[in-house]
Formats: sequence, C-alpha cells, structure tokens
Amino acid sequence: MALSIGIVGLPNVGKSTLFTALAKAQVEAANYPFATIEPNVGIVSVPDDRLQALAEIARPKKVIPAAVEFNDIAGLVKGASEGAGLGNQFLAHIRETDAIAEVVRFFPDENVIHVDGRVDPQSDAETIKLELILADIATMERVIARLEKEVKRDGKVRPVLDVAQKLLAHLHAGHRAYGLDLSDDERLLAKEFHLLTMKPMLYVANVDEDQLVAIHSGDLKLSQISGQTPIPLCAKIESELAELDDSEAAEFLTELGVEQSGLVILIREAYKLLGLQSYFTAGPEEVRAWTVPVGTKAPQAAGVIHTDFERGFIKAEIVSHADYVQLGGEKGARDVGRLRLEGKDYLVQDGDVIHFRFNV
Repeated sequence: MALSIGIVGLPNVGKSTLFTALAKAQVEAANYPFATIEPNVGIVSVPDDRLQALAEIARPKKVIPAAVEFNDIAGLVKGASEGAGLGNQFLAHIRETDAIAEVVRFFPDENVIHVDGRVDPQSDAETIKLELILADIATMERVIARLEKEVKRDGKVRPVLDVAQKLLAHLHAGHRAYGLDLSDDERLLAKEFHLLTMKPMLYVANVDEDQLVAIHSGDLKLSQISGQTPIPLCAKIESELAELDDSEAAEFLTELGVEQSGLVILIREAYKLLGLQSYFTAGPEEVRAWTVPVGTKAPQAAGVIHTDFERGFIKAEIVSHADYVQLGGEKGARDVGRLRLEGKDYLVQDGDVIHFRFNV
C-alpha cells in the first residue's frame, strides 16, 4: 500500500517549491496564486537505513523502498467551499488522499506576496480549517436530507442517520470531524461520508534558513497549531538537498546543524499519524520494504505482496531485522534458532524480515 498525502495550503506558502523538492519533479513554482492548477503527483521513496543493512547481506539485484505518494494540490482561498478560486476542484482532490499535510507559511519575505498581505500562521490555518468544515457541512446536509427519506422506508438506516446528525452538530460547532468521539462502529459508518475533516492532518511550518537553524539549536520554538507542533521544514533548503547526492546532502545538513531533512521527518510523522509500519522481504532477487498498518496479521501482510499469498497462507518464517543483520542473514538466524514460524494470528512487527509459505 502506498501512503497518499495531499499537500495543501494557501497560495504562496511554498507548497509547490516543497513538492518540487520532495518529488524531484519540476513543477511551476511561481510567485502568484494558482501556479498549480492540476494536482501534481510524485512518488517519493521512504528513507529507511534498515534496507541498506539487509542489502549488504542478501546482495540482491535490486533494492525497493516503500513509497509515499505526494499530491500537490492547488492553493486554497477563502470561499473555496462555495466555489471561490479553484474551490470544488481543490476539495475533490483532497478526498482521494489518506492524509493531509498543510503547509503553513512562517518565513518572512517581502518579495513573496501573501494572499492576505501578512504572515500569520494561525490565521492561515484557521482559513483552511473553516473552508474544509464548511465543505463538510454542505456534504452532511445533503446526506441527512437523503437519509431522512430512506429511514421512513427502512428503519435499519437509523444508526447511519444518527451518526450523520452527530457529525453535523460537531461541524457546526466549528470542529473537525476527526476529533469527534465515535465508537468503532460509528467511525466505520462515518467513513462512508468521505469527509475532508475526517482525514488525519499534519502541519508543516515552512521556515527560512535562519529560523530552521534556530529551531534545531533550541533558540526558537514554533507555536502550536490546533494542538500540534508543526514540523519545521525549509522548502528552499529541501530544494537544494534534492540536487545533491546522499553524502553531499548529509554534509550540507551537518553544516547547518540539522540532523535530518524535513522530508525524513515528514514521512516518519505521517507513518506515525496513520499507524503504519514496514516489514521486509529479502533474497537474491530483491530486498524490499512493504507498508502495513500496525496490528496487521501475517496473512493480510502477505496479501500486500499478492492476494494469492493471503488466500493460500500457510506459515510465515520471521526473523527480526536486528537478528537478521547481527547473525548474517536467514541461514545464520535459523542456525541459532532465531528464525521462527508464525501462523495466521501473528501480528506483524515493524522491521520483521518475512518469508511467506503459501499454497494455491
């Protein structure tokens, strides 16, 4: 499964510059609203040092990391929920993503126009929050009107209507649907409404170089947005890093006093937010990372590779990443009894190196 993240924000906050850096793709990053008209899509490899450690032992023909799909979505303006700017196009593109990364401008620059004429991260975030809530209110009003007719014919629809009404009240109170206290069953019903504010959200603070250095040295602390500390990231620096090889990029970051690029932090936090983890397969053909939700059982993890693996699942041969590396691979782990067989109820752990046995 490839994680899909929509990059959103007001015009001129640095979204397209960031996307260009993340995807190493050249998109038009212009100093005016709506430089990005259609969502640009970039597939980005998930940085994971564990893959290289496996590859040094397995010596495969190729190494395939997990991937994140970034969607650069056109800048939002006030009134988008009513069709202003690119309005409905913008909102439709967000619905197709797993999570939202909202880029909020923290950097001062008189040469880059701000749509509201001032740099105010809290106000920017509130603008987007309000537009998404208003769009969801319109959605729920249509849904409820339909459900009220259906419930007269079929009483089984009542629980769906109850959840819809609960959501609408929560939205009218100015809250995102994501924060509503719902039971597991109710959340399952709510998922069918495809609400924008039900998606997990990360805030990305686009800062300048001086601010980034000050943040990493501890001299500057970013203010929270909606209870979250935003991920500090300098889109301009990420663009420069994208043009360097790994050793040059590492040297550049060291000179700045920064341990990791913003990309690494963003992807790690997105995985954490969505409850995702990676397991590995390793052999002479390839070493590969696979993404599954935390709590996934072995057969379902096998199904990520191929549905036949899940359908015909017999057992999973598993060794931890640490044991695989320390013991020199699968044979070494087997020789000392650290490779184990697990059945259908085994919960896959982050970093497991797995060989699936199946029969179809």
